[in-house]
Amino acid sequence: MTANGVLQLGLYLGVLLACVKPLGLYTARVYSGSAPLLEPVIGPVERLFYRLCGVDRSKEMTGRQYSVAVLMFSLVSFVAVYAVQRMQGWLPLNPESLPAVSPDSSFNTAVSFATNTNWQGYGGESTMSYFTQMVALTVQNFVSAAVGMAVLVALIRGFTRQNTDTIGNFWVDLVRGTLYVLVPLSLVLAVLLVSQGVVQTFDAYHEVTLLEPTVDAEGKAINTQTIAVGPAASQVAIKQLGTNGGGFFNVNSAHPLENPTPLSNFLQMLAILLIPAALCFAFGEMVGDRRQGWALLTAMLVIFVPLLVVTVMAEQAGNPVLAKLNVDQTDADSQPGGNMEGKETRFGIANSALWAVATTAASNGSVNSMHDSYMPLGGLVTMWLMQLGEVVFGGVGSGLYGMLMFAIVAVFLSGLMVGRTPEYLGKKIGAFEMKMASLAILFPCAMVLVGTAVAVTSTYGRATIFNSGPHGFSEVLYAVSSASNNNGSAFAGLGANNPFYNGLLGLAMLVGRFWVMLPVLAIAGSLAAKKSVPVGPGTLPTHTPLFVMLLVAVVIVVGALSFFPALALGPIVEQLQMAKSNLETSS
Repeated sequence: MTANGVLQLGLYLGVLLACVKPLGLYTARVYSGSAPLLEPVIGPVERLFYRLCGVDRSKEMTGRQYSVAVLMFSLVSFVAVYAVQRMQGWLPLNPESLPAVSPDSSFNTAVSFATNTNWQGYGGESTMSYFTQMVALTVQNFVSAAVGMAVLVALIRGFTRQNTDTIGNFWVDLVRGTLYVLVPLSLVLAVLLVSQGVVQTFDAYHEVTLLEPTVDAEGKAINTQTIAVGPAASQVAIKQLGTNGGGFFNVNSAHPLENPTPLSNFLQMLAILLIPAALCFAFGEMVGDRRQGWALLTAMLVIFVPLLVVTVMAEQAGNPVLAKLNVDQTDADSQPGGNMEGKETRFGIANSALWAVATTAASNGSVNSMHDSYMPLGGLVTMWLMQLGEVVFGGVGSGLYGMLMFAIVAVFLSGLMVGRTPEYLGKKIGAFEMKMASLAILFPCAMVLVGTAVAVTSTYGRATIFNSGPHGFSEVLYAVSSASNNNGSAFAGLGANNPFYNGLLGLAMLVGRFWVMLPVLAIAGSLAAKKSVPVGPGTLPTHTPLFVMLLVAVVIVVGALSFFPALALGPIVEQLQMAKSNLETSS
């Protein structure tokens, strides 16, 4: 790792941590019903929403009612996004006259954006009109993220309340999260991105004359190039802040009009982890013990930082196969060295690897380099971060409530070791909470393994695997891991925009979203009905380094036991093959 790389990684982590407390404190106040800075401006808009939708903000919901509201809202979101895609050819703001999206791709994309996954089997500039990008996809970027935060807040109320059957009002949580948190941050980021050159226009695509004409594969002369533009900055801002990740253009944030400068790259990377990190502090603030939030954030960093270092070092070390061809891969003033395949020269290895680790630690899925071109060890890290359940930062809201499921398991295990009934934040953890937490953790794991097995053993699944051997297997494993854990990134060598993969990955996204979310809400309702238990001499402190390491161990052990055999068939054996090749070259 170069000194410049260390400096860039340190700067990123320093700025991120500096933003945690102020944004976390503000978010906690928003969900507690107070936002004094923005209330005079946004308050009338908020109240208008309630009047138009007939929402009584004083009426709270039980856990079951909250779950039904989440499901109904998600269903309406799915139908709306599907319908807009299918009617795209007749809708306005379509200067390129793009036709309707195919039924299977529309299904996959509608599920993807409604579940905050934003998996994209299509090329944005060649498939989606401006109307579809804005009204269907960008709107879902806001509300699907707000749903995740709402469910987290409902779970927090389960810990803080006692002897009640209500956990808040979903519609109020949805509106406040959108209006007071996501919209203001997105406005600021969008303006900053426009200042860096990210496009924001309704103009038609530009046809420009090439400075150096060329010929196509059939020998025909090519004198012009079509440059796609559109209202990108507004979508890019919320795609990062909401851990959505869906790119306006096909190559996502590797595109020079979506991510043109090192500063735009830094701002987008910061936005990916900004809200998930701040929600840890908000959690501590809302439960009345900030140490609890810092402990969860520390556990995330303990996993995140070493994996980040491993990825950067693996990419900086270069490709041993190229070493056999005497290719110089050492870093110098004239070149970055290492494995630059699939990476943008304006970002380099450190920023590319940092983005790759951040986007897969969070359930973001955007990319500024192609993960399919990473070294096997780098690809393994990105894949494993998703397979851990997207709890190392994870999605806005969903990452933290996923980590809290692991925390419940951790306190249960500690209770078994000392022979006491486990407690977490003053609530007894019983059989019901453990069953629900187990479902939330294991269902995505099962979907990854079963879905991958179905894909590699079926004729339709194997038909579009274009790389043979362990790398081809890794592409399928990565795709199903990404969908089942609502990430959305891909090893792009797999042909996934077909009825088989659109259906399989759509199902995986639904399982990864709702088979985690519904058990979480069930736990929230159960905890709210219990009385709080005062801290006693046998209570395990859950803010200490000991608990942090126990929590980290539980997360890693579950990931290792669940996925080591599958990873051994893909990136691990591919890395060993490269190492063997290097040894043979040396001898």
